[in-house]
Amino acid sequence: MTTTQFPEGFLWGSATAAFQIEGAAHESGRSDSIWDVFCRVPGAVANGDDGEVACDHYHRMPEDVALMHELGLNAYRFSISWPRVRPDDAAFSSEGIDFYSRLVDELLAHDIQPWVTLYHWDLPAAIPDGWLNRDTAHRFAEYAQRMGEELGDRVAHWITLNEPWCSSFLSYAGGEHAPGHTSASEGVRAAHHLLLAHGLGVDALRSVLPAEAQVGITLNFNVVDPADPSSPTDREAARRIDGTSNRFFTDPIFRGAYPEDVMRDMAGLGLEDCIQPGDLALISRPIDFLGVNYYNGSAVTGTPDDAPAPQQEANGRRRGNPNVGSEWVQFVSRGLPRTAMEWEIQPDGLRRLLERLHTEYTGPAGIPLYITENGCAMDDVPDEDGFVDDQGRVGYLRDHFLAVREAIAHGADVRGYFVWSLLDNFEWAWGYAKRFGIVRVDYDTLQRTPKASARFLSSVISKGLGD
Repeated sequence: MTTTQFPEGFLWGSATAAFQIEGAAHESGRSDSIWDVFCRVPGAVANGDDGEVACDHYHRMPEDVALMHELGLNAYRFSISWPRVRPDDAAFSSEGIDFYSRLVDELLAHDIQPWVTLYHWDLPAAIPDGWLNRDTAHRFAEYAQRMGEELGDRVAHWITLNEPWCSSFLSYAGGEHAPGHTSASEGVRAAHHLLLAHGLGVDALRSVLPAEAQVGITLNFNVVDPADPSSPTDREAARRIDGTSNRFFTDPIFRGAYPEDVMRDMAGLGLEDCIQPGDLALISRPIDFLGVNYYNGSAVTGTPDDAPAPQQEANGRRRGNPNVGSEWVQFVSRGLPRTAMEWEIQPDGLRRLLERLHTEYTGPAGIPLYITENGCAMDDVPDEDGFVDDQGRVGYLRDHFLAVREAIAHGADVRGYFVWSLLDNFEWAWGYAKRFGIVRVDYDTLQRTPKASARFLSSVISKGLGD
């Protein structure tokens, strides 16, 4: 067996999000986020689960950092809870900020690079109208600046937003995530305000961070193929989903303009009315890296009469359609293996995505790529000691690691990989029913037990990846 090595200095890490793991939802002054509110809506979250305790990371942080060190991780991507550091959209909390300061110090003491994500969906519930309010973007900039001032002496890598597609279209048009609205026009407005927040946040961070600090954004991508490449309708369906899922976000960030075809697809939804003079110049502020979240690709088909796709039931609640401007598109199975989320497993989609991003967006600008999330939920079965021999997840990770290595061999400038996720955790609308962690969490005792996938990742970090 030969060994496939990654470039020198390649980062190997894992990622989490504050609401999904911290718990202590109303301790030390933390106030409600929109997800705390959403969890109280009947049928919004599977089994009525919430984030009150989650993995109790807030109280077990040193133990969790020691576990990362034991696994050999050299980077850790985490998010800051905005309502913990600025409760009720009022004064900043020194106690809330201190938690993240201690986390950063603990990571550095274990030779683990801290990667901060400022927004991973837990918007303070006290902000009027959430992301429908343009002023929320300016509030975000204030929050970003303060965190830069507090942690910038020790944190070198900053991510403004995580997956704005989810916190706009999935949340305001699809209704699956907080605040659970089902308005296409609201989804468009929220998406523009999130991108504006990113641009304002970049400026705010640069005003206080050292010159060598790195600032970027994390986007989630869908590699979309027509179910029948010979079908004009299926090709049109793929173009539309690529536009709303991918190019709606990459083009204003890297090219300073929304794609013309996407603007046509969304005609009448108010995007033109949201854009004020100077917005796109802000949104396209230069960034230092692009974070890439990838879980699966999709095959799509269209209906000749453009009939709206039926709404879906999820966790007992009726949902809208997050594919704004593409409501008639249908996603179809290709017969590929699936994860516990029913997402098709397509490692080569990650290779294609990285090569496309490098060719069309980041490469010409000299901007590196980092895989900021990749992983899978599987139907884990623990033994009597709590150990999970998750060979399905091991295979998923191995195949995606090889896809990244192939993309690098083809010229893509990929410099790191963060596995999602370190711990089993609160999986948003699915509550605790789905497990993505490489470390099992017993939700009764909160005991952590590394799975076979954690041992596999540790081996890859120390020895390389066998072909």
